[in-house]
Amino acid sequence: MTLTPPARTSLAADLDSQTLRVIRAVADRGSITAAAASLGYSQPALSQSIRRLEEKLGMPVLTRVARGVELTEAGEVLARHAATVLRAIDSAADELSELSGLRSGLVRIAAFPSASSTVVPRLLGDITRRHPGVRFSYLEAEPPEAVQAVRDHAADIALTFSYPGDPDDPHRASATGLATVPLWREQMLLVVPDAPGLGDGAIELAGLADSGWIAGCPRCRGHLIELCEASGFTPALGYETDNVQAVLAMVGAGLGVALLPSLALSATPLPAGVTTRPPAAADYRTVHLVTAQGSAGVPAIGATIAAIRSLDAAAWGLEALSR
Repeated sequence: MTLTPPARTSLAADLDSQTLRVIRAVADRGSITAAAASLGYSQPALSQSIRRLEEKLGMPVLTRVARGVELTEAGEVLARHAATVLRAIDSAADELSELSGLRSGLVRIAAFPSASSTVVPRLLGDITRRHPGVRFSYLEAEPPEAVQAVRDHAADIALTFSYPGDPDDPHRASATGLATVPLWREQMLLVVPDAPGLGDGAIELAGLADSGWIAGCPRCRGHLIELCEASGFTPALGYETDNVQAVLAMVGAGLGVALLPSLALSATPLPAGVTTRPPAAADYRTVHLVTAQGSAGVPAIGATIAAIRSLDAAAWGLEALSR
């Protein structure tokens, strides 16, 4: 039979890991019978496998000798490269096994500032105890930057927030093609001086029209202005800071009032003379989970997402929206 060598691309397609294992076993054992025994094959099955390989390659890989078989020049080439290829395949299989068993893996998380001192430490502590081989990196970022980090493959998971009616909501057009899940509803609370006669109930926003206001990040500031204007006044923004402790201290010093999310307040004790009240028209924002489509199939990322969803969010004044 005349064997015609196929083109190089066809040769590559005809080579697979099991074929390479067969050739390597024959090279190591010196006979088809011994190679078949080492691989758990029958001798006829292994012989057929070699014949099919020779037909595909268009050249013999073995030649019979008095005491068994020897590799031809083509067989020697395959055996030599088989060691390198099989080592790489086995190494990849080991790493995948590690990942599937959550003994390794890197998860990159991005989240907004008030989650940094509440949700993120609890999450990382919980999942690190359960899966100590998984590593994490953390980026503190406001929602637009966190969504972009997921889009740019700089983060695997982003925790973000949105206000109702926000025209620049980053979970709309900028999150197209990403997986966005609303996780929790977060109550917004007024932070005011604890004055006599204040009472324990909700506060009408219009009753604070003459107060100075302390505003936070641009998104929070925009929401505050919108809320106040809906109550018939434009807030006098005397101070702007993202530092929650600074906001509370300013309220305590009589410099103004503020509107803060429950996550920010749950991580910082109120100073003397400062209290919180809900606005009479209840106000909330939504906390979202943003990931790349299909990333939950990566074991370490999937486990982290599951851990986020299982957090006891009520401890921070959050109401679960989905599971």
